[in-house]
Amino acid sequence: DLKSSNEQILKEARVERDTLLKDAREIKNNMITEAKDEAQTQANNIIEQAKVSIENEKQAAITDLKNQVAELSIGIAEKVIKDELSNKDKQIDLIEKMLDEATLK
Repeated sequence: DLKSSNEQILKEARVERDTLLKDAREIKNNMITEAKDEAQTQANNIIEQAKVSIENEKQAAITDLKNQVAELSIGIAEKVIKDELSNKDKQIDLIEKMLDEATLK
């Protein structure tokens, strides 16, 4: 009867071992799944932040470029006007031209 009792104890120990191993595998698989999900979420957040940052930098670059073009245009216009008004004859011609255009409209 001692032998059958020992066999019963061994059988129960094996069942408990198998249960513990099964639980450990499930815990491991859950941890891996959670880690993958968290990594994917973080990756998506990083990508989204990068997109926002790129868009902001793009808008800043466009604004800077527009400002540079405006400054360049003003500089060119100043030079043209200075040249046009550099002598009295050109000033008179410009005034007469502007008066002619004003009366035509």
